[in-house]
Amino acid sequence: MSNWKKVFADGSPVRAEIVKSILEDREIPAVILNKKETAYQIHGQYEVMVAEQHLEEALNIVQHEITF
Repeated sequence: MSNWKKVFADGSPVRAEIVKSILEDREIPAVILNKKETAYQIHGQYEVMVAEQHLEEALNIVQHEITF
């Protein structure tokens, strides 16, 4: 996954799933990395990652088309 880049990060798994779903609807493959602390789930976040070749398009969608 060294050529995958973060386009979204949030403490909510639901928001991360929404972003992933929207990107996949636009035919941009995306994955979610769970960076939450495993013991208590207090610290950390969920990161939505895309392949580097889709980075610019994905960032544009996240920044301009997705609101919570």
